[in-house]
Amino acid sequence: MVRVYVESYGCTRNRADGEIMEALLLKAGYELAETPENADYVVVNTCAVKDPTEHKMARRIRELIDSGRRVIATGCLVHVNPDVIDPRVSGILGVKSLDRIVEAINAAERGGKLVSVEGWRERNPDKLELPRLWKSGVAFVVPISEGCLNACTYCATRFARGVLKSYKPELVVKWVKEALARGYREIQLSSEDTGCYGFDIGTNLAKLLDEITAIEGDFRVRVGMMNPNHVLKFLDELIEVYQDPKIYKFLHLPVQSGDDDVLRRMGRTYTVEEFEGIVREFRGKIPGLNLNTDIIVGFPGESDEAFQNTVDLVSRVRPDKINVSRYSPRPGTIAAKWKQIPGWKAKERSRILHRLRLQIAYEINQAYLGRKVEVLVHGAGEKGGVEGRTFNYKDIILDSGEAGMLGAAEVTWAGSTYLRGTLLG
Repeated sequence: MVRVYVESYGCTRNRADGEIMEALLLKAGYELAETPENADYVVVNTCAVKDPTEHKMARRIRELIDSGRRVIATGCLVHVNPDVIDPRVSGILGVKSLDRIVEAINAAERGGKLVSVEGWRERNPDKLELPRLWKSGVAFVVPISEGCLNACTYCATRFARGVLKSYKPELVVKWVKEALARGYREIQLSSEDTGCYGFDIGTNLAKLLDEITAIEGDFRVRVGMMNPNHVLKFLDELIEVYQDPKIYKFLHLPVQSGDDDVLRRMGRTYTVEEFEGIVREFRGKIPGLNLNTDIIVGFPGESDEAFQNTVDLVSRVRPDKINVSRYSPRPGTIAAKWKQIPGWKAKERSRILHRLRLQIAYEINQAYLGRKVEVLVHGAGEKGGVEGRTFNYKDIILDSGEAGMLGAAEVTWAGSTYLRGTLLG
């Protein structure tokens, strides 16, 4: 029996792609290995969002081949920079060709090598029509679309995922209902940009959320990242549905820079003022909103003044969490051709923002001490104890609790990145 191990990196979207491949392999009669070490083949489902990630992926593929594993490379890296992939791989599949995973391993078993890296114009299967492997756990990822409508000058992911393809609402709802019927309690809606969901099929994210929250049962929905320029088009409608108790009061709204000139160079079609306006509207109507944002430092053309504008924005808006990234040029992007900022300067700016974000997060989380909050228990935590998520998707470590349980907890400790608490009752 040929054993296969699927190793997925990057976003929740990639994790869902990995589960599709696992289901297809099982259906074809292959055995899923528990670890890479006892597998004949390892499918490395790659991420290519940043330069360091790319190096990590290439190194991992080499290590597996050197250890005697046969590797099928899939995911974004095979589109973004195939030259860094070890030529000894036994097959290569793009993100639109993952449904050919069985074909790829069959070919490798016969001594061949399937390479299928078609773009979204040539091949764009509806992934909600494909099977998924149902794993144990509390949370289940439901992709709602693939691709995006933006043209950011720094992003290479769009070369892999293509333009927006929204999945039909009825298919999304069908998957949510199936997941709930199988005992999952948290639905994670995933996409490259949930904010533009439905724009290509005459609907939007708010309408989809209305349908999902109408499903019977006590469950929670985490909405993935959404870009400000799309949110502006249906802001009132979105805020209204966010008030439903089934939706986590969690908003991942990437600003990327606090300087309008830098935003224009990035190809981001909104202003700092518009970003702040969205945050103001959400906070005014969604008590306890957990605001997450993303910021890139060291982007080409980011002056000292522009960076200070970003620091000032963070100090004004005070997000609960900021994902700070140092800009790294990606192959084929417009920004990669521009004059780059010295690495030491980008590193310095990253450190300044990192310290600021931790301080703000600490101050925000201190306000939770002694509070009683709703939590959904996920199970054993990496930090010890039992991990859970609060009503607004903050990470909380509990002394005890059964996975899948919804209840109340008192917050007994608060740090910059997570809370600790005790279940009540």
